[in-house]
Amino acid sequence: MKLLMISGDRSVLQGRMGAFWYTLQEMRKHFDRIDIICPRVTEGGTGMSESGHRIPESDEGGAEIFFHPCPSSLVFQIPWIANKGQALIAEHGHDVMTVHDYPPFYNGIGAKKLHKKTGIPYATEIHHIVGWPRAANIQEMIGREMSRWYLRSVTKAAKAVRTVNDTVARQVVAFGAPKAKVNVISSFYLDKQILSNDFKPPVSYDISFCGRLVANKGLSELISALVDLPTVRLLIIGDGPERSKMERKVKDLGIANRVTFLGWLPTQEAVSGAMQTARIFVMNSKSEGGPRIALEAMACGLPIIATKVGVMPEAITDGVNGMFTTGTAADLAEKIRSLLANDDLMESMGNEAKKVLELYERSTLIKQYADFLKSLA
Repeated sequence: MKLLMISGDRSVLQGRMGAFWYTLQEMRKHFDRIDIICPRVTEGGTGMSESGHRIPESDEGGAEIFFHPCPSSLVFQIPWIANKGQALIAEHGHDVMTVHDYPPFYNGIGAKKLHKKTGIPYATEIHHIVGWPRAANIQEMIGREMSRWYLRSVTKAAKAVRTVNDTVARQVVAFGAPKAKVNVISSFYLDKQILSNDFKPPVSYDISFCGRLVANKGLSELISALVDLPTVRLLIIGDGPERSKMERKVKDLGIANRVTFLGWLPTQEAVSGAMQTARIFVMNSKSEGGPRIALEAMACGLPIIATKVGVMPEAITDGVNGMFTTGTAADLAEKIRSLLANDDLMESMGNEAKKVLELYERSTLIKQYADFLKSLA
């Protein structure tokens, strides 16, 4: 069976062996061919900018995977999806299509046009609703309203709507998606081989944080919390448009000597190792579908402080395998202080957190995902 995927994830073309790379390596076991239409790579590329770039096979074989990045800007993404997709289907005879969707929904609108041209059955995937339950800025408020419009109208053409947890599923239906089409299939795949490694690097920090540096991730509040935690050291893994702003903030607060900006790391192993150089992990997002990185931190045995977003209410039992925060600087400072002061609690939380690995094991969940897509053909 052949799969056509419409995705905004260009990380593989940028040379990153992150979550998407590992997902594809597992997905190729379940399909004969996978073609991925995505936006163009504008920075950090590895020369993989031409349409039809083939990703090398893994040692275990499986499907050939080809990327087809749009040669122009996002303005042309919708016709690129419809026209390139039609050409690919005519040449290779894809059986099913899946679409990773988020505002402004170029992918979903293009996929609907492609479906109208070819009749290919497809699923639209909503991993989280931007700006819900809390919007970090006006852009996220606009994104939330665009999601409401999209779910009420465009999803009617899809054969199924995939969400990644029960919370998002309920909100997708509340926003207008047909309830009968909504399926909950987790996307938070954890790799036992990487995350269950008993090797622990030396501890150099008190807190690790990992994610794209945007307002939604709540990093600003976490940095502010350090003012009331005069000895606490923070490691920030990731990059994004807010990095320079956050670097200025730590300097203005006089805490630059206690905060390290590490940037992006190229592999999941590197991220896992870096996270574990801290005593605890903090995830302070205002809205999320997961996030996977928080589950990965738990699987590594890190005590976690997290907001009640995405899959966190399903994964964390407060005070047992993690701790919830409201996300304000004051509450973060209080929770961090109390946890760092209790070695026994940190140890027990870390041991309980590791059990999440069994619930979100990669190969089992990706087989469920692949079987779901095949059922649409």
